[in-house]
Amino acid sequence: MPDTFTTRKYLLPFALVTSLFFLWALAHNLNPILIPHLKKACNLTDFQSAWIDSAFFIAYFVCAIPAGAVMKQYGYKTGIIIGLLLFASGAFLFYPAAVLLSFPSFLIALFVIASGLTFLETAANPYITFLGPPENATQRLNFAQSFNGLGAFIAPLIGGLFILSGNHLNDEQLATYSPEQLNSFYLNEAAAVKMPYLLIGLLVLSVAVIFSRIHLPDVKEEAAVQSNSWSKLFRHKHLRNGVIAQFFYVGAQVGVGSFFIRFLNQSAQIEEKQAAYYLSVALLLFMIGRFVGTFLMRFIAPTRLLAIYALCNIVLLAFAVFSKGLPSAGALMGVEFFMSIMFPTIFSLSIANLGEDTKMGSSLVIMSIVGGAIIPLIMGRISDAFHSIQLAYIVPMVCFVVVFYFGWKSNYEVIK
Repeated sequence: MPDTFTTRKYLLPFALVTSLFFLWALAHNLNPILIPHLKKACNLTDFQSAWIDSAFFIAYFVCAIPAGAVMKQYGYKTGIIIGLLLFASGAFLFYPAAVLLSFPSFLIALFVIASGLTFLETAANPYITFLGPPENATQRLNFAQSFNGLGAFIAPLIGGLFILSGNHLNDEQLATYSPEQLNSFYLNEAAAVKMPYLLIGLLVLSVAVIFSRIHLPDVKEEAAVQSNSWSKLFRHKHLRNGVIAQFFYVGAQVGVGSFFIRFLNQSAQIEEKQAAYYLSVALLLFMIGRFVGTFLMRFIAPTRLLAIYALCNIVLLAFAVFSKGLPSAGALMGVEFFMSIMFPTIFSLSIANLGEDTKMGSSLVIMSIVGGAIIPLIMGRISDAFHSIQLAYIVPMVCFVVVFYFGWKSNYEVIK
């Protein structure tokens, strides 16, 4: 990694913190596997299954400010260790949830996991921007987020192999099965999550031990702007607009991925295990898009590239909604490529030049991830009402209009 990207003294901290991007991607991108799986195991509607995302992303809204406050008081390292411990605890809770076949227990486990991820993301995203020259902050964050893409690619492979069974009960079977047979079927389906989440919990716990034993420099933010209240913090126009854009972007990203398997099944009649592999390929495109985007930012302003990518997704989603078969599936996979740069780009533009307010500004942007709790619910409600998950993808298409506006407008404004 060249010195112009990050100074030599920060190479080890940069590498260690970048590993966190990979870990939380595993948790995020197992949700699109859990949604169809628990929909079947717990006999849920599309709207009810969308609560998997809601329980997950509400944690970002609830825990973002406490996470920022902890790190402002005790530093980034403490926040990272707390986040890892919460992450591991939530993963371990999947075991009793599966034994009890309790959907609320699964939601609690997901909330605990996401609470940990809130600490990790509140710490890691701004921390990466400080580990090197300020002029490369957006490029550096996109590079670190590329390893998030690697975790995203691997997660559906794990889920498709170890969680999804490919077994379904049709209406005729449901009518002939006894209550005991149905309960046995549901328990067997739920049990598939036990081992993957136990292993994830052990891995994350091991990483927490490593972080507790190493030295991480606590970088100092420049005191460019100081605010004594949240209202003054929101006077930063670029922060305010960034929070709104991130809300709609995350909502779109989560919605696109969460119902991806259901979409392919309905639009192209692709069964769930095969659809999981299509999702993995789509997330590989997401990872490639991160590296491509990081390269393109050498020649194209991040704001302009953000607007171009958002416009591409508006067109692709319009095609996906109103077409059928593999072309529709291909368009949806293409959306993942063009989503790749959006989160880190919006994040870095939102917290630019906040000085000592960076940690709390970062918390606000992380809070906007609650969009991932709301947009999928809207999609689930539309799907249940019109019996078409494909039609529900109009919602993320509208979300990308907001992202396009943020990128286009930011391109003509000086962030101060």
